[in-house]
Amino acid sequence: MKKALSLVLAAVMAFSLVACGGSSSSTASAGSTGSASGSTTSNVTVQIGPNPESIDPALNSTIDGGNMLITAFEGLLIVDENNQVQPGQAESWEVSEDGLTWTFHLREGLKWSDGTDLDATDFVYTYKRVADPDTAAPYSQTAVGMIAGYDEAMNGNPDALQVEAPDANTFVVHLSYPCTYFDKLAAFATLSPVQQETIEANGDAWATSPETYISNGPYYMTEWTVGQQIVFSKNPYYKGGWDSDKIVTDTITFLLMEDSTAAYTAYTTGQAQLIKDVPTEEIPSLTKAEDGGEFYVDPVMGTYYLTMNDSIEPFNDVNVRKALSLAIDRDYIANTLMQGTYSPAYKLTGPGITDADGSAYMDKSSSEWIPEDYETAKTMAQEALAEAGYPNGEGFPTITYSTNDAGYHKALAEYLQQCYKEVLGINLEIEIVEWSSFTPMRRAGDYEMARNGWSFDYNDPSSMLELFMTGNANNDGQYSNPEFDAMMENTKIADKEQRFENLHAAEEIVMADYSMIPVAYYNDFWLQSPDLQGTWHSPYGYWYLQYAYIGEPAEDTGADRASVTSTAAESTASEAASSEAAESVASEAASSEAAESAVSAVSETASSEAAASDSASAA
Repeated sequence: MKKALSLVLAAVMAFSLVACGGSSSSTASAGSTGSASGSTTSNVTVQIGPNPESIDPALNSTIDGGNMLITAFEGLLIVDENNQVQPGQAESWEVSEDGLTWTFHLREGLKWSDGTDLDATDFVYTYKRVADPDTAAPYSQTAVGMIAGYDEAMNGNPDALQVEAPDANTFVVHLSYPCTYFDKLAAFATLSPVQQETIEANGDAWATSPETYISNGPYYMTEWTVGQQIVFSKNPYYKGGWDSDKIVTDTITFLLMEDSTAAYTAYTTGQAQLIKDVPTEEIPSLTKAEDGGEFYVDPVMGTYYLTMNDSIEPFNDVNVRKALSLAIDRDYIANTLMQGTYSPAYKLTGPGITDADGSAYMDKSSSEWIPEDYETAKTMAQEALAEAGYPNGEGFPTITYSTNDAGYHKALAEYLQQCYKEVLGINLEIEIVEWSSFTPMRRAGDYEMARNGWSFDYNDPSSMLELFMTGNANNDGQYSNPEFDAMMENTKIADKEQRFENLHAAEEIVMADYSMIPVAYYNDFWLQSPDLQGTWHSPYGYWYLQYAYIGEPAEDTGADRASVTSTAAESTASEAASSEAAESVASEAASSEAAESAVSAVSETASSEAAASDSASAA
């Protein structure tokens, strides 16, 4: 099967087109974050994805939309090039001794992009809007679920959410339980402030037009040509955590392309200086950045997985889910099908996430649910299907597998089709869905089985595990297990060590249930012109463009494109340094199989991956 599929893959690469979380210490920097020299230009053009599903901060759940949000908005806090939380719209903050009250002190003179004043009441409105069930924010539970009054807010009384503005420059959040990573949530794009008057006057349409898309970040929208581009211009009213002296480019243009060949043409002709979607057939000829080339690979803290609609037959049978999971050869998928650019995933939470003591979280997770030996896994898969009542696939209904046609998604679908037929004796039909319709369809549960994925929004296992809680808006698989929900509730405690024990226990439940099918751990791949400076790529899958410019770096920056790549493992080490665990994390994460795979992948080949467009931040 593998040999035959390799020939199919070669044909796919030759003829097909491809279209769900970095500086020297933590994020992949493709240049210097210093100021530009006199040779800057007035526009930077990038391609990160097609038309975004939504760029309303409360409604977005994708990486491509999120990248626009971090360019146009700024929350109470920001995440810098070292992946560290820094002051944003709030210049300082403090936490009460019991960890339940967070007080943020806003900067003086904050304004919206239309020149009107922005104050603490805007954050009160924003947080309550995310908690309002009428908003239907996918990240509602994740972003504000720990705030006191959340349950009442979700029952129709958003004013019950315990956030307040004692004065114009003070915003106070009262939590129902300690949340040690709330600072990271305060920097999360979902909680970017939005202007109440504009939303009430325009409804959901406020986020679809430059005239009404009022923001507060370094850039604001000045043009949106659907299907072509969105242009953001430098915000003259901006005041916040980013250094205004380094915001030197007049406009940033996002090309809205799903066709990777078109994106590649835009890059090779000089129209775009950075493209995320690279045609797979071009990858073998590209030179990696550290060798003086323009092709970058950087690990992302996230997992490519397959979702089964657990609420319908036959996927409501754990043995069916187990069979579908164990039948696939993850090593073959990652290292042959995906050209060695991804790492095989035998667990849900992968590299880059730290445990209570700063060590690698995944090293303490059980490996018993998915054997790395494929022959063993195949036998277990066949036994599980027989246990479900379908020996050798007899009587098993045809599965419809839904995916968008980008990156390796279609090639993976074709592998699943052949693999399931050969190993399990069951049939799979492939449904290709346009990207703009794919995530809404999946979120609505209008599918049987689909490709999925998730990039972490912050360095905590809960960012991934919360997806599988009953009622979570991003629980695309409709998975529900009261035991899992109860264990996740038990993670809402101040005792850090006990909390992580409970997180591991919760993950054991979701893995034992085979609630999803982990396939591979993410990396991001992109082409970036040597002329584009000042950007960096984060382990959450975002490209930060606030300081982007085209030109030579300033003499004192020491910018060297061949030496500024980094990994998610390094980012993890940077975060852990603040908790006195950097050495442990750096050594453990750097030795992880994902870090090794990423390094070897650069020397081989890589692919574009629109799954980072899935949520985040999803896949």
